[in-house]
Amino acid sequence: MIPRKQLVVNADDFGFTPDVNAGIVEAHRDGILTATTLMANGEAFADAVRLARQTPSLDIGCHLVLIGGRSLVTGKAFPATAPQLVVALATGRLRVYDELAAQLRRMVDAGLRPSHLDTHKHTHLAPPVLDAVARLAEEFDVRWVRRPFDFPLNSLRGGVPRMKRLTSHALGLLRRRFHRVLARHGCRTTDHFAGFQITGRFRTAELVELMSLIPGGSTELMVHPGRCGPELRAARTRLKESREAELAALTAPEVRAAMLRHAIELVNYAGLEL
Repeated sequence: MIPRKQLVVNADDFGFTPDVNAGIVEAHRDGILTATTLMANGEAFADAVRLARQTPSLDIGCHLVLIGGRSLVTGKAFPATAPQLVVALATGRLRVYDELAAQLRRMVDAGLRPSHLDTHKHTHLAPPVLDAVARLAEEFDVRWVRRPFDFPLNSLRGGVPRMKRLTSHALGLLRRRFHRVLARHGCRTTDHFAGFQITGRFRTAELVELMSLIPGGSTELMVHPGRCGPELRAARTRLKESREAELAALTAPEVRAAMLRHAIELVNYAGLEL
């Protein structure tokens, strides 16, 4: 029997800026986006909570942050880059569990029940961060954690940049320990994942083509839609105009038609088969 194709379309960075928040809600209401993850230390956290309450069909998770922004525990700036984070972890300058617990607690205290967890810049691939995330998932009774290992996308229109392919392959070397740690804490992942190699690079045509590559089983597609208004333009991020392009793709009728053509069932985390 061919397994069903279930697709969760999840937007990162809810709570980053109000214009990003608006784009995420638009992609859900008018497009194929089913879930998002909230940055509890984001400048637009309160706006995101308000929108989440107004949009109960939008599945909400937590986008745990250790790079960029400020700590909810100390008020100090987090490391700005991945290499700086590695140094902070190696020297014990960052209280990873306490930082991430504070972010989850802020969500819960705001009346939101996270259904899934992921991390900004995929920092839970680092062993000390993964250990904290898995422990917190168990403690907060969050069933799902992102597996940030892309399935092969070499045949996608225009290909994937060589460095992105090599980085994705290198991350895959961490897969065995990653799943072992999550299993120990009773965490689940989707069967497949896509989005790392095409972040900031896809338009409607690429998303239509991607639908033909979705494998059987459950898949999470990571996206970054948004409106590129003044708040986002002033923010420190490389993803600006590309968020508008992703929003257009996620709401394009051609993409819905491609999903029907390839028998893809659009779900959120609550609707995934267990």
